[in-house]
Amino acid sequence: MTDASRSTGAVVVRGRQGKQERRIFVLDTNVLMHDPTAIFRFEEHDVYIPMTVLEELDAGKKGLTESARNVRQVSRFLDEIMRDATKKDIDRGLELPASAPINHGKRPPVGRLYFQTQLLESVLPDSLPGHGADNAILANTLALQQKFPAARVTLVSKDINLRIKAAIVGVHAEDYSSDKTIEDADLLASGVQQLPPTFWDKHGRGMESWQHQSHTFYRVKGPLVREWRANQFVYDAGDNGVEAIVRKIEGESAVLELTVDYRTERNNVWGVTARNREQNLGLNLLMDPDIDFVTILGPAGTGKTLLTLAAGLAQTLDHNRFSEIIMTRVTIPLGEDIGFLPGTEEEKMEPWMGALMDNLEVLTQSQPGGTWGRGATNDLLRHRIKIRSLNFMRGRTFLNRFIIIDEAQNLTPKQMKALVTRAGPGTKMVCLGNIAQIDTPYLTETTTGLTYVVNRFHGWAYSGHITLVRGERSRLADYASEML
Repeated sequence: MTDASRSTGAVVVRGRQGKQERRIFVLDTNVLMHDPTAIFRFEEHDVYIPMTVLEELDAGKKGLTESARNVRQVSRFLDEIMRDATKKDIDRGLELPASAPINHGKRPPVGRLYFQTQLLESVLPDSLPGHGADNAILANTLALQQKFPAARVTLVSKDINLRIKAAIVGVHAEDYSSDKTIEDADLLASGVQQLPPTFWDKHGRGMESWQHQSHTFYRVKGPLVREWRANQFVYDAGDNGVEAIVRKIEGESAVLELTVDYRTERNNVWGVTARNREQNLGLNLLMDPDIDFVTILGPAGTGKTLLTLAAGLAQTLDHNRFSEIIMTRVTIPLGEDIGFLPGTEEEKMEPWMGALMDNLEVLTQSQPGGTWGRGATNDLLRHRIKIRSLNFMRGRTFLNRFIIIDEAQNLTPKQMKALVTRAGPGTKMVCLGNIAQIDTPYLTETTTGLTYVVNRFHGWAYSGHITLVRGERSRLADYASEML
């Protein structure tokens, strides 16, 4: 199976002589609006763009939305490909450039790009009345099947209804998934690995151990080391279970550091203690001054925001490691939009930051002085916690800040890149999210920016990732999260 076949889930058919069958991919408008580099994703196969798609792209180029930006980028790519091309060149098909703008190490595309240059006659069934854009694209695809009977014509669209109609009229249609960072959300790294029962027998021989500044380190050697990555957690599930973080990989050996046990009251973080293993490992990442980027995934009620906020307050107010906490999130309503909000940027963002206020109540409920003492603490904290909108992040540089990006599963890879590159010296960035609660259209568990950064930062020496699995909010929330 070639990379092009993986891009849509298709199977490449080969003839009796072993030659690969010619394939023509007809792209729907939403594919290009979703990924402007889609025309370069099909390697040796041909790409066909109907005239209706160009019309829809022209209608969607205005605005500041992500899809409008993608449409404008598609136009730039097409303009560059068509530069100095004559009418005959366009009729024969334009060669896709040998050095595609983006290919992630794959082979460069060697297929051709075709536009609809003539009216293709095809009669749609009577079951498809009207002259909508979807029906026009279906008619073009049917005409191509009749014109090139020896080729396999595939309609690529992210519109489920269009794919259903295509199947009804006998057109082979597939979803576009070339921009997926992984094949399945279940394969996303959890950041934790349980050691097998025979681990110490195979890896404990010649083990070295030492202490440095109250931290205990071990150097182990063995075959399992090759599977580890920097800042990955490993643990032994025995009675005297060991929890450690992989600090360094040196060929066949690895340096492990025992984690701090934040489940004990003595090591509480701003009054918060971990309630399970994953929360404890998450606090180790959040409190580690050598880790600049942390991603925490988990369903509702696992404590993502509470742990992160407690770690940020402890390092900002107690340790003076950061000057302030900045919290932001995507402003996507759960139901109907209630309209414009009055006030300043921070006042407009407050309704979206209910999670921040709820967790501040938990963190300040044990403060001395009763209601007045808690009120004074809340006023102090609000001066050290800034709420910012994503719309005004471009061009900024944050120095010595603890940045929390909440609901990061609703960010696209481009938006995530724009945010992460805002970090300056001394800044720590934490991304929180649950890929099962995506509210942004055209984003899935495998194409969201949160999945993107988890995979791209996996194994970097200054980043860490953990997936929280056990809910600690309430028995009602745990049951609802599992059953609904």
